[in-house]
Amino acid sequence: MSLSLPRRSGALAGTARVAVAALLGAAVACAPSTTSAPSQSPTPAASRPDPRVGLKAGLHDAGEAISNLKVVAKAVSPPGFAGITNSDLAFTGNYVIQGNYNGPVIWDISDPAKPVLVTAYTCPASQNDVSVYKNLMFMSAEANNGRVDCAPGGVPDTVSAMRFRGVRVFDITDIKNPKLVANVQTCRGSHTHTVLEDPKDRENIYIYVSGSAGVRSPNEMAGCVRETPDKNPNSSLLRIEIIKVPLANPAASAIVNRANIFAGLTDPPSHGPAEADKAAAARAAAAARAAGGFTATIPSSGEEIVIGGPFLRSLLDSLVKERGGTGAPTAADSTKLRADLQGLINRLVGGAAEPGGPISVGSQCHDITVYPSLGLAGGACEGHGLLLDISDPVNPTRLDAVADSNFAYWHSATFNNDGTQILFSDEWGGGGAPKCRATDKMEWGANAIFTIENRKMKFHSYYKIPVAQTANENCVAHNGSLIPIPGRDVMVQAWYQGGISVFDWTDPAKPFEIASFDRGPVDSTRMAMGGSWSVYWYNGAIVSSEIARGLDVAELVPSEFISQNEIDAAKSVRWTHLNAQGQPKISWPPTFALARSFVDQLERKKCLTPTRISAVRDQLRAAERAAAAQRSTFLSTLAIQLEADARNSCDAPKVEMLRKAVQDLQNVVVS
Repeated sequence: MSLSLPRRSGALAGTARVAVAALLGAAVACAPSTTSAPSQSPTPAASRPDPRVGLKAGLHDAGEAISNLKVVAKAVSPPGFAGITNSDLAFTGNYVIQGNYNGPVIWDISDPAKPVLVTAYTCPASQNDVSVYKNLMFMSAEANNGRVDCAPGGVPDTVSAMRFRGVRVFDITDIKNPKLVANVQTCRGSHTHTVLEDPKDRENIYIYVSGSAGVRSPNEMAGCVRETPDKNPNSSLLRIEIIKVPLANPAASAIVNRANIFAGLTDPPSHGPAEADKAAAARAAAAARAAGGFTATIPSSGEEIVIGGPFLRSLLDSLVKERGGTGAPTAADSTKLRADLQGLINRLVGGAAEPGGPISVGSQCHDITVYPSLGLAGGACEGHGLLLDISDPVNPTRLDAVADSNFAYWHSATFNNDGTQILFSDEWGGGGAPKCRATDKMEWGANAIFTIENRKMKFHSYYKIPVAQTANENCVAHNGSLIPIPGRDVMVQAWYQGGISVFDWTDPAKPFEIASFDRGPVDSTRMAMGGSWSVYWYNGAIVSSEIARGLDVAELVPSEFISQNEIDAAKSVRWTHLNAQGQPKISWPPTFALARSFVDQLERKKCLTPTRISAVRDQLRAAERAAAAQRSTFLSTLAIQLEADARNSCDAPKVEMLRKAVQDLQNVVVS
């Protein structure tokens, strides 16, 4: 039968091979992955007391545990959007734009402790991930219910000119009243997208589209080709679609290339699902078969899963339409579906993976993080982590690819500020399953940290939140961003119902946690979706999109890991807008807090003597209090002294950072 196979369209990204399992909520691990990184020991489930263990469940009254953070606001999603999945975040001016499956919700965070709702714009789809550039807002749509007019109700027809799957372009000059100016349709929809600001092109911006749905019918979108690349060079598979947005006329936004960054990649082996998950899936499948339900086998793992819910209904409805019938499916329809179901599943997930063989034709990137000032991008592409050259934004090329059998689904990427390291997250389980249990290995659903050497990636370590979560909490590494702590690589990251974690990965071999915030499960009796989808630092605030609740805002507080000077230096970095997948180069204005942050770091590492640390602080204090002419003299003298300090320090580069910060302060005084 010729069904248009539905792909899962939810927030919980999954790979091509386990799209069915994720769509159905089956108890299986998210996609297979790859080989190469060494194994580490299992997660220390509860090797030390942690306040995150045993928290009370609840939606708005869950128990909370917080460490080295202060939660300053908890904004509840507005009516019509509450209870609907909140997704990603983008920032512009004093506003945070929050994706939601019913449409974008815009908050004014001029006072981060008091978010004010600006507008909630109805435009149902998924994931409705958002990005911004100046007066423009972009939003992804992948599900079949998206309409070109943003109206609710979905699109009942299998093929329809009213369906929208791609990237929407809004004019937000009047941010209270977003105006839809363009719908750029794409062949596989847009699960996520990335805005690329090319430093060489001020007249256009570019959008890299990651669409993981099945290829659309050419009757719905001309040019879409479902045949595999070996049969048709114009195949829509194994491509990222690139949109060019003319800033002078955004209504003319259009696809300018379909880049193949997957050529030559092979399918890697997978670690497979956890034993507990396999056992649960087998029990569920046996019960379904006994009750007359539908089951099928995932080719890559040999795991039997239950077919049900909207996916099953859509298959049966398609059979009714195919025979020209109306009304409910008949027994004959069910019999035919049973006969054809395994073949459909094989087509949907690309058949059984053969490690070392050609990459699955269903593969796609989930997130691409661009670093325009370096001309690099990190592609988190289901079975692989890719390093891309984006110096020509329309024609990205692959520099390197890494794979890891411990990784199930390469989900997102983050560079450190100087571009010498890259971190990839693994959304094992698709984000809708508990993967931080005491029985889950620390390598699974974690981050993998690599250095970038001669444009190649070298693995160093994993990072996962250092505390076990319950079986009723979806938990896995998800979206985060750098915190502009000078001289260090510090990141805040969402872990769904694992909460948020702030960690230091300056030493790629020894990442460690600095701060955290966690709630108890949404529901104590079952796995109910919730937790932090994404959390980013923006102009001094840590803003988290809470899937089931709304918007959380937090601040860092001083601790043994971060000083007040480091926090003040981070707050001195101000952006006009931020898309976390479009990393800006962080630079710090000359401030005494910046200089003092380096002194604090040298003291923490014991790389200057206590006497010298005290003397440097005294000199900085005296310079800050002095009149301009005397201040310049104090700073000049200190800069000269620091040159000598560097020769005797265990961290000469950090002393040089301090010296430069002092020199920059002197230059400000002189000018």
